[in-house]
Amino acid sequence: MDEWIDQYLRRLKNAKGVSEHTLRAYGTDLALFAQFCEERGVEVPSDLAPRAMRAYLGRLEDKGLAGTSVQRKLSAVRGLLKWLVEEGQLEASPAVGLRRRRTPRNLPGVLSEKEVDALLAAPDSATPIGRRDRALLEVIYSAGTRASETIGLDQEHLDLRNGTARVMGKGGKERLVALGSHALAALAAYREDPERPKPAPRAGGALFLGPRGTRLTVRTLERVVERNLVTAHIHRRATPHTLRHSFATHLLDRGADLRSVQEMLGHAHLVTTQIYTHLSIERLREVYELAHPRAAAESKPAEA
Repeated sequence: MDEWIDQYLRRLKNAKGVSEHTLRAYGTDLALFAQFCEERGVEVPSDLAPRAMRAYLGRLEDKGLAGTSVQRKLSAVRGLLKWLVEEGQLEASPAVGLRRRRTPRNLPGVLSEKEVDALLAAPDSATPIGRRDRALLEVIYSAGTRASETIGLDQEHLDLRNGTARVMGKGGKERLVALGSHALAALAAYREDPERPKPAPRAGGALFLGPRGTRLTVRTLERVVERNLVTAHIHRRATPHTLRHSFATHLLDRGADLRSVQEMLGHAHLVTTQIYTHLSIERLREVYELAHPRAAAESKPAEA
């Protein structure tokens, strides 16, 4: 099976709109499947059967992986099997009808507006690293960008005059995002910083650079958030994606409509954005209690 998986990954590499990050993720997920096939003696695609696929799903679930991780790994294998059908190596995909156990969907973590303010104020603007960190955090919270979209920004993607940036989202889909005044000021300070590293040859036109002039990695961005959480005295875990979640939730809390937030986040389907409505229920309840004339306890009729 290793040879077929290698061929499939080469096909993905040549496909339009598949990022290096996606290729690495598929490679990791399919390596796990290849190991499973080797253990079960599956040498060619025709050896795969629905029973084997159910066993593989059971193994993933027994690992205690998050539902999204299991789904991603299954998606990688389904893509491989679909290609094998197209290549004539399988009559039908043995993964048809395969369903993972239903698990409760966890709501994404969100920082309060006060916590976000503290986090964005945490970087030391007197240092080059601090000026870069502030620009990074301001961009994520201002535009709701994903970690990969943020580190993928190039200088030419910015339009500071109009307060926008072009980002490359999932599936190679490009969208225009808005940048607020705080983000624009932080970006200007970072770009004009005389101590900003010079880009290394392989960095291309990268906007956000490490000390050696290379483009940042997602892990580096995660460390930026972790470091500044400590400085801000926020004693709970948060990631760059937490800032993206906070961006969406705070917009809805302040009256933005769901479809606008969908466009800002770059979601292909509205149902993906709808999870944020659950995060705003508590806020909606507070507004209801304050605004509705018959919501307050004292306005309710006394019991006989």
